[in-house]
Amino acid sequence: MKTINFIKERKKFGKHVLELRKKIKSTEYKNRSISQQELSDRSEYLSKKTIGEIERGETNPSFDTLLALTQVLDVSLRDLMEYR
Repeated sequence: MKTINFIKERKKFGKHVLELRKKIKSTEYKNRSISQQELSDRSEYLSKKTIGEIERGETNPSFDTLLALTQVLDVSLRDLMEYR
């Protein structure tokens, strides 16, 4: 059976979340992507700290957090989980 490197997978997932966030344009600053704080402000569930921890691969997000990410990033759960 193949061993899963959970740390590596969390980092890859976090990079994917960062890339999805960078696709969203900021409403506060022209010609910039949305910040972690602005993304947090759009969500009732996600704090800036949580978003940062996910993007750095420091946490294992719960299913509820994944659903909140799909909502605020405006992607499907499938799109969120399709990272490389």
